[in-house]
Amino acid sequence: MTEGTGGRPPSIRDVARLAGVSHQTVSRVLNDHPSIRPETRARVVQVMNELRYTPNRAARMLVTSRSQTIGILAASSTQYGPASSIAAIEEAARERGYWVSTANIDAADPDSITDGIAHLSAQSIEGLVVIAPQMRVFRALASQRIDVPYVTLQSAVLGPEHTLSVDQIAGARMATRHLIELGHRQIYHIAGPQDWIEAEARMRGFLDEMDAHDLPMTAPILGDWTAEFGYHAGRELLRVRDFTAVFASNDQMALGLLHAVRDEGLSVPRDISIVGFDDIPEAAHFWPPLTTVRQDFAELGRRCVALLLDDAGGTSVSEAIGTIAPTFVPRASSGPLGRI
Repeated sequence: MTEGTGGRPPSIRDVARLAGVSHQTVSRVLNDHPSIRPETRARVVQVMNELRYTPNRAARMLVTSRSQTIGILAASSTQYGPASSIAAIEEAARERGYWVSTANIDAADPDSITDGIAHLSAQSIEGLVVIAPQMRVFRALASQRIDVPYVTLQSAVLGPEHTLSVDQIAGARMATRHLIELGHRQIYHIAGPQDWIEAEARMRGFLDEMDAHDLPMTAPILGDWTAEFGYHAGRELLRVRDFTAVFASNDQMALGLLHAVRDEGLSVPRDISIVGFDDIPEAAHFWPPLTTVRQDFAELGRRCVALLLDDAGGTSVSEAIGTIAPTFVPRASSGPLGRI
């Protein structure tokens, strides 16, 4: 019994007729109304299962005035960090019975940001997550009116009370300190794009840690997150070879650097030590396996959803907001200072 009258999908009235109740009663069951008796609820649920009835979300929203939808405004969603954040939020939302709608925007186009917010607002979202790694996006958002609870990732531009992030500075300091403790003193940093918030924070962490140990610093090299850039930057650096270690701002650029070192006939970590950032799934299978910094995207997603739904899930709101500590993952690509 899977169809309504005339072969159409079963409706709420079909459920009501077969369960011997009114369609209003079925609606109350769907919305967990406390007035429904347990035996009535059980009978209605049994009929819905037999009919394979799926509630119409649009109709349900009319009854409850709730969309059960969280909106995500995302720029650069193909990059590992934003993509992993979106996946984590989707998983956490599903566990709470919510759907996620993502609007991908062009970070360089202010109209795209306005259109993205309008698109999500038209879906009556109950909360908004802003995953926009570029500062220019947050500057544009600062002038927008946001009428629902919102959380921004990696930026306090819209107010620290709305911000949730992994501590990028701490992660970069861990990576740099690791190389220093191995005896390295000439350390280069291949940074991410200048406008990216995470790239700026990781560069700051590198510089802070080098300064704390009173070590000489060269200007960070601004990259574009790609392995191709890491490869070509590595080939240029190795022409001079006035360093023994490199901290790359993400694992993909570190991968390109590994390739460049091997093409030069050198060995990692005997000749050059390399540390990345992110711990992408492939990082453990690079050759050699990459030392890196891991971000807990699952925890990021859980806290995002909890904050938006005004329920920190056993964690106080003050604890849920703020920064999540990264984890340092030592592997074979970094080792004690050798020779150059």
